[in-house]
Amino acid sequence: MDAHPEPAAEVPRLGDVANRLLFDNDHVRVWEMVLEPGERSDRHRHDLPYLLCVLEGSAVDAEVETAAGTKHLHIPVQSGSVFFVPPGATETAVNNAGDRFREILIEFKNAPAGTPIAVQTANTPHRPA
Repeated sequence: MDAHPEPAAEVPRLGDVANRLLFDNDHVRVWEMVLEPGERSDRHRHDLPYLLCVLEGSAVDAEVETAAGTKHLHIPVQSGSVFFVPPGATETAVNNAGDRFREILIEFKNAPAGTPIAVQTANTPHRPA
């Protein structure tokens, strides 16, 4: 028996859900996320439902951690795109587009019972079938 067991693999630390906290009270937390082309956000977890409002950009990618591994998502956006996202995901946002991505992210601290459990979108670019 080995007297010195192997150390457990270190799990990367979680960061903030966006770059800059703009506002925080008992009901909401408002963040700004800016990713220049090629930039990545901190690895983070969404513990609260949130609304994501796109101000600039044409796309953002997400590396979402699942039990089966990392799922890669490519999300076309445009100025004015809005997404409601339920809590639970651990992810990293990546700007693989050639333009700046900028969003306002609003976390809801007191989400009412019956909050939708699926992503809902508005004003997203048309995707051909």
